Amino acid sequence: MALEFNAEYKKQVDWTLSRYPKKEAAMLPVLHLAQYQFGYISTEVMELVAKTLDVPVSRVQDVVTFYSMFREQPVGKYHIQVCHTLACAINGGAQVVKYLEEKCGVKANEGISADGKFSILRVECLGSCSTSPMMQVNDDYYENLTKARIDELVEKWKKE
Repeated sequence: MALEFNAEYKKQVDWTLSRYPKKEAAMLPVLHLAQYQFGYISTEVMELVAKTLDVPVSRVQDVVTFYSMFREQPVGKYHIQVCHTLACAINGGAQVVKYLEEKCGVKANEGISADGKFSILRVECLGSCSTSPMMQVNDDYYENLTKARIDELVEKWKKE
């Protein structure tokens, strides 16, 4: 059975497509909707998006592999992305990653914690240099990180 958008997301996809003169131009917003529904962009999801936009699967794959915002593998409930470029690196980004690895029980760029709650990824600039070190968790930014702030956040997420 082929993968399909559920009713809620199908409605959003149809509305999105109505806003563009050419279906392919809606590739990024449709991929975002697909990622929200399915959690990541698998081969099956790429096939669904290609069918929806009337483009070859290879075109969708080109876009997914170009943009780092699209995930091709499952992630934890709390997908933690830690900036490791210059400003964050100077202000302790590497220490943030190491501390998160200890607190969450998973190594950066190596999968999901045993409880399924956490995945950690080192990423390029997230555009918050003046508030470094920082991380993005799912869609939210957490800035001016300290061990105490990380403790507070991780303990809250472990309870959810």
